[in-house]
Amino acid sequence: MDRIAIVSKDAPKPVGPYSQALRVGPFVFISGQIPLTPDGTMIAPGDTAKATLENETHQVLQNIRALLASVDLDFSDVVKINLFTTDLSQFDTINSVYAQYVSEPYPARAAIEVSALPKGARIEMEAIAYVK
Repeated sequence: MDRIAIVSKDAPKPVGPYSQALRVGPFVFISGQIPLTPDGTMIAPGDTAKATLENETHQVLQNIRALLASVDLDFSDVVKINLFTTDLSQFDTINSVYAQYVSEPYPARAAIEVSALPKGARIEMEAIAYVK
């Protein structure tokens, strides 16, 4: 089975040796996205103007949207999302933003609290989409 790397200029470049996304058969696997803008700027707690968890969550989901769009997909094609956060007590905040991007039938999802994420991020999401 072929593995095809997916690259989008509308999403941040990887911060390590991995692909932004990979298509394998009828599936697209989107690597974990943190709140980096496409130019690589981190939306982080130290940025007082932008550093709300809502803005960080929007950026993560916009990165996923950009990668989906690069292969003519959207959130309706997503079958699974894994969400990682350093503070699960903020789950309602994350969920309120997340709900703006997905619709029924919702993707399957896991929400996992972790001790740390790359570059000091508070949130990261990875996704799997199905190509019809």
